[in-house]
Amino acid sequence: MKRLQDKVIIVTGASSGLGAATALQLGAEGAKVVLAARRRDKGEKVLHEIEAAGGEGLFVQTDVNNTADVKTLIAAAVERFGGLDGAFNNAGVTGPTLTPLADIDEAGWDEALTTNLRAVFVCMKYQIPALLARGGGAIVNMASMYGLKAGDLGNAPYCASKFGVVGLTKTAAIDYADKGVRVNAICPGFIHSEMVDPYLKDEPELMARTILRHSAMNRVGESVEIAQAVTWLLSAQASFVNGTALLVSGGETSRLY
Repeated sequence: MKRLQDKVIIVTGASSGLGAATALQLGAEGAKVVLAARRRDKGEKVLHEIEAAGGEGLFVQTDVNNTADVKTLIAAAVERFGGLDGAFNNAGVTGPTLTPLADIDEAGWDEALTTNLRAVFVCMKYQIPALLARGGGAIVNMASMYGLKAGDLGNAPYCASKFGVVGLTKTAAIDYADKGVRVNAICPGFIHSEMVDPYLKDEPELMARTILRHSAMNRVGESVEIAQAVTWLLSAQASFVNGTALLVSGGETSRLY
């Protein structure tokens, strides 16, 4: 049997990049995937790919910064498939980068913290009761290697939001550890995506130096490598993994500086 056979799993930010790759991977593992994203055309394209491969899913147009949308998303998953077993809270933004802290405008700060941190809280706030009603489940939140250490790319709002996601994840894991709900964070390094690829194109020398420092493998990861890690965290194979911030970055901690 497939690892996630008939499990109902929400993926936010599912229209491209790591979200789309994970949605496809979950579908291949037998999950009923509920895709959430603002871009209907791209989200439905991913859904069609899941269905073409023999999977089953649902697309719900969702802005995770809108609480009403989040409630509608979860209600739609429960109504269509009878409950909720898991979620990958992936939606996020880069926010201001290459900018010293004192030069970052407040609107840019607010956007990053609202989308990357507050929305994860809101999603979990309404996902967890649905998981409890099902008898338990698993959540994976999108953090970053920059949720474990500071960055030198002038990305203070992003770092602050991702450090917050790690803390939020660990706290939620403690709150519900004895109630059958596991909560973990995934902390990618540099991965090919809509977020990273523009910097690889526009700032190749800067990114080459940065990747060399941050990845012992000295390469950019592929979205499927994150998807496989998320899939494992959501599966019963990770049944005793809870409150973990899993770094997937090509082994940066193995380097000597």
